[in-house]
Amino acid sequence: MEKPERFAEVDTWQTMMFLYNSALKEINTKIEILNDEFLHVHNYNPIEHVKSRIKSPESIVKKLKRNGHEVNIDSMVQHLSDIAGIRIICSFTSDIYTIAEMISNQSDVRVLQIKDYIATPKPNGYKSYHLVVSVPIYLSDGPVETKVEIQIRTIAMDFWASLEHKIYYKFEGNAPEHIRTDLKECADIVEMLDARMLSLNESIQECRIH
Repeated sequence: MEKPERFAEVDTWQTMMFLYNSALKEINTKIEILNDEFLHVHNYNPIEHVKSRIKSPESIVKKLKRNGHEVNIDSMVQHLSDIAGIRIICSFTSDIYTIAEMISNQSDVRVLQIKDYIATPKPNGYKSYHLVVSVPIYLSDGPVETKVEIQIRTIAMDFWASLEHKIYYKFEGNAPEHIRTDLKECADIVEMLDARMLSLNESIQECRIH
């Protein structure tokens, strides 16, 4: 007996969420192993912590509508790259590029897109390094390539981005001018703080060598 169309859609939705969850697990495991290896080889831990999440159905629908796309599963898979998302928080700016390179060098990780908002911050001051990658999820009938967005940023960048996110939703993207100005000034302070902390860490490392 053929499944009614709505039941088939539910089944497809559950399958896609299974794939995205599996992709998060796979990337998380890779990150954990790379971090352990880095600690073993260099006696240094570049990753402070890792957060992962699956975008909610409501957020998926909103983003598709906002970008002028049809609201269906095929459209979601084609147009959205951040349904499965991982955020890696590290101590220093230099760690960001090290971590990105380690992930990109994995033989079964295919880099689909890079957005370096550290080299070129957004106008509001947002800084982060974004990778969209694809990893194979090995099912009983073969591998399925699944996309994951990876954001890598420092603790200070993450603190700023968290506040900016709250302000954006509080004012629905139209915050008063003085709040936007203050937020941009805070982004400049974060940049200076990251630079000073990196410089301080490098000085500490030099003292250890000598």
